Amino acid sequence: MSPQTQPHAVARVRRAYARIKATARPEVWIDLRPQAEVEEEAQAIDTRLAEGEHLPLAGKLFAAKGNIDVAGLPTTAGCPAYAYHPEADAPVVARLRAAGAIALGTTNLDQFATGLVGTRSPHGPVRNAIAPERISGGSSSGSAVAVALGIVDLALGTDTAGSGRVPAAFNGIVGLKPTRGLVPTDGVVPACATLDCVTVFARTLQEAEQALAHMTSPPARDLPPLPPRTPGPWRIAVPPREQLGELDEGWAEAYEEAAARLRAAGAELRPLDLAPFTEAAAMLYEGAFVAERYTAVGSFVDKLLSEGGTGLDPTVAGIITRARDIPAHQLFADQERLAALRTRALAELGDADALLLPTAPGHPTLTEVAADPLGSNARLGRFTNSTNLFDLAAVAVPAGEVAGLPFGVMLIGPSFTDERLAVIARTLEAPAARIAVVGAHLSGQPLNGQLLSLGARLERTTRTGPVYRLHALSTEPPKPGLVHAGEGGAAIEAEVWRLPAEGLGRLLAALPRPMALGRVELADGDEAPGFLCEPGALDGARDITAYGGWRAYLASPDE
Repeated sequence: MSPQTQPHAVARVRRAYARIKATARPEVWIDLRPQAEVEEEAQAIDTRLAEGEHLPLAGKLFAAKGNIDVAGLPTTAGCPAYAYHPEADAPVVARLRAAGAIALGTTNLDQFATGLVGTRSPHGPVRNAIAPERISGGSSSGSAVAVALGIVDLALGTDTAGSGRVPAAFNGIVGLKPTRGLVPTDGVVPACATLDCVTVFARTLQEAEQALAHMTSPPARDLPPLPPRTPGPWRIAVPPREQLGELDEGWAEAYEEAAARLRAAGAELRPLDLAPFTEAAAMLYEGAFVAERYTAVGSFVDKLLSEGGTGLDPTVAGIITRARDIPAHQLFADQERLAALRTRALAELGDADALLLPTAPGHPTLTEVAADPLGSNARLGRFTNSTNLFDLAAVAVPAGEVAGLPFGVMLIGPSFTDERLAVIARTLEAPAARIAVVGAHLSGQPLNGQLLSLGARLERTTRTGPVYRLHALSTEPPKPGLVHAGEGGAAIEAEVWRLPAEGLGRLLAALPRPMALGRVELADGDEAPGFLCEPGALDGARDITAYGGWRAYLASPDE
């Protein structure tokens, strides 16, 4: 079957496995499904589509955090000795697959979902997608990086203390943490069962919302009617700068820019006392609530320690075993204190639609976390730890860059205001440009690093409209030339990348002849700026249109 007639889902699967090989990040994964098995599932999806079946997530690829059941793969929660083999998918996995999405495998995590760093795993620390010397954030580390690297479209995480948001911020993607109980947690190894949420990562807010709509249908919790919203512009609560505490250099300014963007979009900013939120955040690990982690896996950890502790992360084991000895009276005292703090926090929110915060106070390196694992982790949860304790909803979105690294913010709101938060979050999406590439800038190709260095993120893999010819140019490195040919053309494999608007300008300024920037028609009727070739450069160039794409040409036995 030629590349231009390859079924949609099958082609996407093949590109994903090629991307896994090209990115060389084995620490992202715990278990990958065999490619042939996934292709067979993708072929079935393509057949169902061809027969007219409606599958809203058809061909979307996703990964699941290693504490979520995926039938056919062991569930380990990041501890090989804990592994069990589920007979069925967790409901949240089953719902995505029922909509046509395809699971590639399970991803690495802070063991037993205990941590916000992404380094507490026998499978190794998951390095950041943009800056490998820095942490990816945890505990849903592998899921976030798989999305950020463009391997999968979506990934499932869990969030007890911020694990569905901190990794999103550090890797420049979106993390939706729904109201507790909207998404079923059956088939999920608990961290703190009364606080856990299943979350979703995506490169765009639209993709994340689409996936969440399937994950929450039907909701696992009764939906009360929302009280009527007081008319007027969006009301956003913003704490005074001094209450944010110590932030990494430039992060306070980036946060203020995000607030200013909301104000410019018509929102009303109002002050808020952050103290009840940060006081509650400290209670999650320092108080009695951590005892629920012992309830979840404590007896297993004790048994494994008695046998030598092989495969246990020492930091995680220490947190869980210390929780065993917390007296019952402390839990009741902490519950009373938490109730008082929640009352204060909700009073501070008042009729505000959302609280705007940095997702995290800073982005440490792997070395910094290794030197102070507990202190680093505690700092990262300053703004996220209280959300589930207070039964609130949250969305984490990119809000620009600081010193070349992603910077992210959160919008936190009352329970069941998930859709409202997403609407507000759209006003924070940074101005971005798109570019369509067909040759040496494709994933895994020699010039792809130019896109990554400009902060570009893979949006989707697609094809051009059937109006182009592709030629192999005599350049170094080798690259093709794409020219518009009208009715004499064909569809060519393409990737669409999203990058900061200023990045597109820098890319264009460095573009060598005979390449030029023009509008590229895509298979779905959309258009995007892309690399075209000056017709004069085609003399002597081989027409390779029949291969359907540059990668297919390079992989052919003739070359």
